[in-house]
Amino acid sequence: MSESRPVTPGTPRETAIPQLLETEGAKLLSLAGRFCGSKSEAEDLVQEVFLQAWRSWDKFEGRSAPGTWLYTIAVRTCQRMHRKKSGEPNKIEALDDLLPFGSSRMALLPSPDDGPLQLQLHKEQVERIEAAIAALPKDFRMPLVLKEVVGISVQDLAQVLDLPLNTVKTRLHRARLKLRLAMDAVMPQTEGVPPSYSREICLDLLAAKQKCLDEGLAFQFPDQIVCERCESVFGTMDLAQAACQKIGQGTLPEGLQEHILGRLTGS
Repeated sequence: MSESRPVTPGTPRETAIPQLLETEGAKLLSLAGRFCGSKSEAEDLVQEVFLQAWRSWDKFEGRSAPGTWLYTIAVRTCQRMHRKKSGEPNKIEALDDLLPFGSSRMALLPSPDDGPLQLQLHKEQVERIEAAIAALPKDFRMPLVLKEVVGISVQDLAQVLDLPLNTVKTRLHRARLKLRLAMDAVMPQTEGVPPSYSREICLDLLAAKQKCLDEGLAFQFPDQIVCERCESVFGTMDLAQAACQKIGQGTLPEGLQEHILGRLTGS
């Protein structure tokens, strides 16, 4: 198969939208699956997004990447099709409730050599993260899924959600800590050691860790700077992110892509 050319405003929609379906369809389905009540509803949402993209392609001016433009349509479609449900939470716990400052125990991070036991634990982690994502308030769930499951950048996230960058980061960071807490709950526990630093220093290190996750960078502080408790917190954050990425590795069901293409050409 020849390599696809980059999609630009001048690309005919007969080329551009099928190409976006190929590259972004599975990710969009992962996004839809976090907000819809069933598989069929998620597939309907994906179809609606691509139908809208097909109809409005001539309005795409190239001020953002085509994928960013597509996810902007997806977010608006999701908000229109899935209103807030009765009893759905609006807020996440306070920061202190999401971190183990008052706990005498901490998660024991797995070893790469744990073998079958680690595989079973990983399965439980993914299931717990799925449930934790579903329990997030929608305003926190959307940036979390777009960044950690779909994989778009924080800068594009602000554009897609039409929110200030700092607001996006605040919601994303708090959602990560909620998922970290869920991950911590399925990890083996060990007796914790007292923090080596003050609460303020630990929070500064946490802010540095969040920035690294935002930018897709490795956390590069020397080992002697990060205490055991912070190392456990950061390790569970990494495991939660890895579980999110695992969720985002799905594919479009057989026949769905062909069905969408058929609807596009028949619209």
